[in-house]
Amino acid sequence: MSAKLPEGEPAPSDGSLPTSTRAGLRWEHAREEGVQREEQGQPADHFGVYVHVPYCATRCGYCDFNTYTLSELAAHAAPTGTVADIDSYLSAVLAEIELASRVLGTKPEARLPQIDTVFFGGGTPTLLPASHLATILRRLDSVFGLASGAEVSTEANPESVDFSSLAALVDAGFTRISLGMQSAMPHVLATLDRRHTPGRAVAAAAQARQAGFTHVNVDLIYGAPTETDTDWLESLRTAVSAKPDHISAYALTVEPGTRLARQVRSGELTAPDHDTLADRYLLAEQILGEAGMGWYEISNWARTSEDRCRHNQLYWRGGNWWGLGPGAHSHVGGVRWWNVKHPAAYASRLAGGSSPAQARELLTLRQRRDEDLMLRLRLVEGYPLHQLEAAGQDGAVLAVADGLLRPDAYTAGRACLTLRGRLLADTVLAQLNP
Repeated sequence: MSAKLPEGEPAPSDGSLPTSTRAGLRWEHAREEGVQREEQGQPADHFGVYVHVPYCATRCGYCDFNTYTLSELAAHAAPTGTVADIDSYLSAVLAEIELASRVLGTKPEARLPQIDTVFFGGGTPTLLPASHLATILRRLDSVFGLASGAEVSTEANPESVDFSSLAALVDAGFTRISLGMQSAMPHVLATLDRRHTPGRAVAAAAQARQAGFTHVNVDLIYGAPTETDTDWLESLRTAVSAKPDHISAYALTVEPGTRLARQVRSGELTAPDHDTLADRYLLAEQILGEAGMGWYEISNWARTSEDRCRHNQLYWRGGNWWGLGPGAHSHVGGVRWWNVKHPAAYASRLAGGSSPAQARELLTLRQRRDEDLMLRLRLVEGYPLHQLEAAGQDGAVLAVADGLLRPDAYTAGRACLTLRGRLLADTVLAQLNP
């Protein structure tokens, strides 16, 4: 959840959606129809909830997410005097859940959407007591209802959990955990300002399995300035040894305003070049493939289709979700909005009975189409060729000839990236959407 928010237009204080948007919502229709629409290349009518927990024990040098250490929050209260402690955060999120129910169910006969996926991200959600996370989940269930077999995920830093807290989360209904391992090498962790010991992520993954989590993901970052090819190979092998069913591997991005950016600008560290990042990606594909994991999104690998992160797939397929918490983004029916960033301002607005939304944008049909292509092209199933404009279909022919799209998928009517195409996804996107 990036700390940078777009401009947008003013959001209504009651959080209401445009009438035209509400008319297009289809919560009342059977889920079978949603599945049919998805098979036809249209976004399914699944509904997710993202919960942004903005707290971190320390600030990582590469991170530009909307996060705050507890000491930073203690030093800054809202102008109204509202504090931004953990308890006020919990009360505010519960209030936003009630706001969401009013916005999505304004008519007495309106049916609220069942929740298919819930994702607690941050920050470090597991800095909150497990009882707080459980309270939020229970309230979501009581207000909206969790669909049968709903996926409930949380991110966690390895040092922020133990067997007791993990077991409490499973008892509360959590099914999936994503552990921020990032690297197995002490000097790389130090470069990234990560504070956990290299072996802790593997131990936490084992504890999560023992506690009863159905799915365990390990997050990795490649391309840190001090990382070598051998370091990355060791990180991949260590991650595989943790026996997760899902691994995410992201190229390091030097974000403006971060400590890492200042170190690169001063010459203290050197940013990774594109060739190095490409080589690291190819190594990830090799090692994870040998371990029985297959890619399903450019930066994500899973053992089986059931192990894929359903919440992230909802994003990539243009679904609807409500984002709870400071700085959280939401998307419902072509309307996107984002909450105020600071936890104190967020709590203050909700305490006053107002929506915490800072601004919003109504996406045009063209914007929605462009974003749909950009996101779904990243998926293993690719994008339907018949939804491309004529120039884009011509571009697909060239991309196949250049080895960027799979010929077999093209024959079957889909634009699906090859391995080389994954490395040059932006180039392919430009060819399909000139």
